[in-house]
Amino acid sequence: MEPTNVQAKTTAPVLIAAQQPEFIINPVTGDQMTILHSTLGKNGRYVKIRFDLPPGAKGSPLHYHPTMSETFTVLKGSLEMEVGHSGNRRTLRAGEALHVPAGTQHSFCNPFDNWVTFTSENSPGEGFEKFIRGMFGLAIDGKVNHQGMPTNLMYFALLLKKADIVLVGPPLIVQHLLLGALVRIADWLGTESLLIKYWNKEAQK
Repeated sequence: MEPTNVQAKTTAPVLIAAQQPEFIINPVTGDQMTILHSTLGKNGRYVKIRFDLPPGAKGSPLHYHPTMSETFTVLKGSLEMEVGHSGNRRTLRAGEALHVPAGTQHSFCNPFDNWVTFTSENSPGEGFEKFIRGMFGLAIDGKVNHQGMPTNLMYFALLLKKADIVLVGPPLIVQHLLLGALVRIADWLGTESLLIKYWNKEAQK
């Protein structure tokens, strides 16, 4: 698919509902996120998160979401993205936004010397919110490697499924077979019960 147009925004996006922002730090990657609008509870299908990435942050590899759309808005610094296909790089600067429709390949990173602050708005966003909460939570609990990836493949498979993520590069059939097998094993073992605490406050008690 062809990349969408970048359009400047002169004012900060307005939140759909008033909420108390929730700030979480990933102690392994140094990434920070502030959940501005959560899907959890009775807040709907939309999630809005502000990310602060340190210099050199790897961000995410090239991927796409079959059913979820995203809008990236840079508030401070610069964010490098690939959109549409591998190698089609562009830099978003403060005040610029990019809408990525479902099915569009994209990645982002911060190869620059300064921090970058941007928001990600995802719809439907419940699965993505659980994914990112799970990734940060596992890092806080020391259950990831030095790159921030879960050391338990079943955890990773369950979170990838929730996030509606398809990686670009590995054959699709291999991803489906491997992910499907890991998810089925995880379901049989009840593995998700060990992840629920990251997005269910009642389970944290």
